[in-house]
Amino acid sequence: MTYELNVAHLYGDLMNTYGDVGNILALNYYAKQMDVKLNVKVVSLDQDFKAADYDLAFFGGGQDFEQVIVSKDIQTKKKELTAFIEDGGPVLAICGGFQLLGHYYVDAKGDKIPGIGALDHYTLSQDNHRFIGDIVIKNADNGETYHGFENHQGRTFLGKAESPLGNVVQGKGNNGEDGTEGAIYKNVYCSYFHGPILTRNGNLAKRLLVAALKRSYPDADFSEQEALPVPATF
Repeated sequence: MTYELNVAHLYGDLMNTYGDVGNILALNYYAKQMDVKLNVKVVSLDQDFKAADYDLAFFGGGQDFEQVIVSKDIQTKKKELTAFIEDGGPVLAICGGFQLLGHYYVDAKGDKIPGIGALDHYTLSQDNHRFIGDIVIKNADNGETYHGFENHQGRTFLGKAESPLGNVVQGKGNNGEDGTEGAIYKNVYCSYFHGPILTRNGNLAKRLLVAALKRSYPDADFSEQEALPVPATF
């Protein structure tokens, strides 16, 4: 049987500074290995996001100019996005997407840009400095190791009910202080990894797809898909 999943690519026309659309390509690749068909739709400015219409969402990163525009528009989607997240909807949020799911971030000019507060983190800026380079993290709960590349000025601090995507083995991570990188809340996975993250970490792609399948087809058995070996890269 071939299953179908509807994917919302949030602001895919604006939030793609670092080639994060590659995560959509990677999701499609791994979905095909699992006999899953993805129907991807870009949801951008002045377009509604309805929680009931989607099984999975991806939110990439952008530069400050685009992020300020998105920060205003995403307030109109706050209620439905928050409902989707609270109902266990799987989300992958990278860099700017990660920041905008939180309470706020401070940009390079020192302006405080509001997020939607769906997750309980916030982001401060650095003066004339960025975290740039290869990064390796390990998740304490599932034992998985994730490899990527970070390039961000923001310093993110996690809040209640959030756990890190992983603990830093190499690199700077969320803020260069507490040894964390990314965030997990329910079925939301956030990270500063570019590269894009799913092209180097197929295990994470499979986690997102399996979570979406289980939520969308609660009576089906996905043990075969869960057991399917996934290479580290594609």
